[in-house]
Amino acid sequence: MSIISTTGHSTTTSSTTTLTQRLTAAVCASILGACLVYFAGFSHIEAIHNAAHDTRHSAAFPCH
Repeated sequence: MSIISTTGHSTTTSSTTTLTQRLTAAVCASILGACLVYFAGFSHIEAIHNAAHDTRHSAAFPCH
C-alpha cells in the first residue's frame, strides 16, 4: 500500500490481485512449462535435446 500526500491531502492506493487472476497466471505458466518440456524432450534438434538431458542429470533427476 502506498500513501500519496499532496498539500495536506493524503490518499491510499493499493493494488490487489483476484483469485481468478492468480489462477489464470498459474495455469498459463503450467501450460508454458509443459510445452517447453515437451519441446525439449522430443526435439529432433540434437543440441536442444542434449541440453535438456544434461540439465536433468545435473539436477539428479532420473530421466531413463
